[in-house]
Amino acid sequence: MSRWAIGIDLGGTAIKASVVHEERGILTERSVATEIASGPAGLVAQLASIIADLYRDALRTLDPALFAGTGFGAPGAVDAEKGVLSYPPNLPGWTIYPLRDALRNCLKDAEHLEIPVTLENDANAAALGEAVFGAGRKFRDFLLVTLGTGVGGGIILNRKLYRGPNGTAGELGFMIVDFEGPSQHAGIRGTIESLIGKEQIVSLARRMIEESPQGSSVGSFCNHDYTTLSPRHLEKAALEGDELSLALWNRVGSILGVGLASVVALMDIRKFVIGGGISAAGNLVFTPALEQIRRSTLPSMHEGLELVPASLGNKAGMYGAAALCFGGT
Repeated sequence: MSRWAIGIDLGGTAIKASVVHEERGILTERSVATEIASGPAGLVAQLASIIADLYRDALRTLDPALFAGTGFGAPGAVDAEKGVLSYPPNLPGWTIYPLRDALRNCLKDAEHLEIPVTLENDANAAALGEAVFGAGRKFRDFLLVTLGTGVGGGIILNRKLYRGPNGTAGELGFMIVDFEGPSQHAGIRGTIESLIGKEQIVSLARRMIEESPQGSSVGSFCNHDYTTLSPRHLEKAALEGDELSLALWNRVGSILGVGLASVVALMDIRKFVIGGGISAAGNLVFTPALEQIRRSTLPSMHEGLELVPASLGNKAGMYGAAALCFGGT
């Protein structure tokens, strides 16, 4: 008989939660605003209430004996063995917090439920979701890359999640590609995230537009209000042949490709699953990224190189969190 689990993806804006069946995938899901102002204890109470509601609703149609537990993907450094979350970037005021045990205790005391809880970094959970349910199913080894507000990653080796000895493996966004450059993220100069995070892409586009004597057609997609400029506008302009937008995406893909080339050289990983909102630009990013990987690695490293789009979208974290409970670690 197939098992089921609850998968939670905690973000600074929203909590995405679902009941996931081992064979049938997501059965029910919900998204609620994250109560970040309530602090750790208040947020734990919110999470416990969500989990309890999902669990009790699921018991109407699912066998409690086949319940595998609750998996949880959270932003920040995670010690999966101890269940500790450290300095989550999207949860202001949090430092080091025993989130797993606090959640277990709240479920027991407030909801009268003894439910197993497994904690994981959110990007790692997304990687596991793609490995078990999504585009990574055909690969033994791959790196998941998330391109969005920031740049994240998760490593799958021999079909298992690789966290590293301290739980911080796969932080692609902190790889440095321009150590003398002006851009910074979290006080570190020249990281990939400081160059091709969502806001950085938009800032680069504005600078390019200001400096371009030929101008750009992208203005027509944002009503010439460049304060509202977004990657989607730049994507649409590029697909209609706007040279400035095409040049911008070529730069974004090339920067990504430099980082992935280092992964190829260091780990001999040659399969990359690319997700996140920015990845919707598709081949505008994928093609220059692959070309840059080839330029930045030895010919002997080119065989088997492949970049594919992630297939689970913003549900990857929930799928992966549930997969933790199915033994996907």
